[in-house]
Amino acid sequence: MSVTDSVSVFAEGTFQEQIQELVNYVVRTRSEEERAAFIRPFQDAMKKEDGKKSLDEDEERKKKVISMVLSEVKGFGDGNEKEIEGFFNLIYAHLFSLFPPNSPKAKQHLDALLRTISSAPSEQSFIKYRILSNLFNTIPRTSPLRLSVYNTLLSIAVSRDEIDTLSLNRADVEKWLKEWEISPEDKSAFLKNIVDAYAKLGQSATSYEYTLSYIRSLPPDSDAAHVASVDAIATSLRLPFIFNFDPLFKLDAVVALKDHELFSLLQVFLNDGLSEFTAWDQAHSGILAKYNLDKAQLEHKIRLLTLASLGFKHVGQNLPYSKIAETLQVDVSEVEKWVIDVIRTGLLSGKLSQTKQTLHIIRSTARAFEREQWEVLEKRLLAWKSGLSGVLEVVANARRQGGHVSSQAPVTTVGA
Repeated sequence: MSVTDSVSVFAEGTFQEQIQELVNYVVRTRSEEERAAFIRPFQDAMKKEDGKKSLDEDEERKKKVISMVLSEVKGFGDGNEKEIEGFFNLIYAHLFSLFPPNSPKAKQHLDALLRTISSAPSEQSFIKYRILSNLFNTIPRTSPLRLSVYNTLLSIAVSRDEIDTLSLNRADVEKWLKEWEISPEDKSAFLKNIVDAYAKLGQSATSYEYTLSYIRSLPPDSDAAHVASVDAIATSLRLPFIFNFDPLFKLDAVVALKDHELFSLLQVFLNDGLSEFTAWDQAHSGILAKYNLDKAQLEHKIRLLTLASLGFKHVGQNLPYSKIAETLQVDVSEVEKWVIDVIRTGLLSGKLSQTKQTLHIIRSTARAFEREQWEVLEKRLLAWKSGLSGVLEVVANARRQGGHVSSQAPVTTVGA
């Protein structure tokens, strides 16, 4: 369920008529006697007194009346979805026309409404999403109240394993965090809520991506950043589908961990191979178990990364099976299995030749793009440029020869 920009809610009738409509909805299931007793205080509060302003001109009295209504909103009532949505839209219209969105009173009333909406029966989740989305869009884009509303939406979605219903994306989150007038601490807390929400629902990849944003939002030298960075490193190594470690090294909080036991392991996965991983493991006994890391899984990942790096250095060339086996420290008979695995990850693409016992590298991913990778790319571009120059020269020669032949051809005259 996408959440768009702020929208206005328009209502017909006078203030008194609209309040009467809201009150009638609240008491519609009660007996006639109960309804009369319930409505009477509202009628008295809206009654015009001699020598005083009319209700439409008296902002303070209107605030008092809408506060009375809000105090009686304890559920969705006995209406259909359209009636429930209309009721809450009218509530929102009066709430934010009478109380500035950034005022303490507006926050107080909003929090009460959010508790009421959250506590509604779980089978009414669709209308919950609907009226909360309407509320989000009613609130001005810069208001911090939007944070409270979206946290409530997130909580409901997680409780029902329906987070995909929100159609949440990082571009929207980044835009909201720039717009909302909230503290850096609140921004970090909101990102942490999203991280935890996706983690709880088993969406590890999305949770990890938001973790990077969360770390970026924290002061690099803070305890929270330290804890989150260590967890991010362990998670990146643990998840079998993460092969790009370069984004972690662009985070100041991660770089600040240069003396941490996991940081050197992360460097191995960014730049080195199986031999370096084996040496690290021997020098750091018990560390893998401490962070719930599986040695066999890490060996598998480092071999795939090593093969990708080998491929990057030989794009457009044929790699012998023997060279691959030597680099990966496996038997030649296992090479094809490893090549198939690395192609599945998208790190490399190429063609196997069983007869020639070679792998022709078509494309391969660099694990990091530093000076060495730029130099390889420069050499490759120069080679392509030279090759293209040769092709252009051949084409130009062919055109010149074609023009010469054409000028020497006999002219045929057609007579009458």
